[in-house]
Amino acid sequence: MPVLLIEPRRFGDDRGWFTEVYSEADFSRRGIDVRFVQDNHSLSRPAGVLRGLHFQRPPRAQAKLVRCIRGRIWDVAVDIRRGSPTYGRWAAAELSAANGRQLYIPVGFAHGFLTLEPDTEVTYKVSDFYAPDCDGGLRWNDPDLALPWPIPAGIDPVTSSKDAVLPGLRAFESPFPYDGRPLAPIES
Repeated sequence: MPVLLIEPRRFGDDRGWFTEVYSEADFSRRGIDVRFVQDNHSLSRPAGVLRGLHFQRPPRAQAKLVRCIRGRIWDVAVDIRRGSPTYGRWAAAELSAANGRQLYIPVGFAHGFLTLEPDTEVTYKVSDFYAPDCDGGLRWNDPDLALPWPIPAGIDPVTSSKDAVLPGLRAFESPFPYDGRPLAPIES
């Protein structure tokens, strides 16, 4: 399963709009046969908060469905499946409350985001419960990944102390096997 950009339809009138952000039947038609078991919600007060790159190791690996419900983020998924021809490559999209886009990130990808506006809220569904003993991550500014974070020159992103000491890709031994599907350009 590739990383997918999902653009739910919005039905609007003079009152505002309505959208279905998740429908098991619709997602199944897209090939996403994942059972989501937990919803997470984060608030980042300043612009420039960088969260990630995170994942959970097997046996508690997580697929994620990410959306921004207030503000804007640059959302990224990095292929960390050992043996993948796209190992270490990434896919990214801007998600915002205004555009309503969601990013589906399958198991075997590290995930992170940068807030582009103050008071940004992000919600995401995950396919397994949080398991601290399976928590993992990669350094957001690893030169081997060379992620083009849209950080203004001279500004240091706000990160957690945990994220500041994550390993780079070279020191990482992936527990995720390659499933035969290379990372493709983001599909919608």
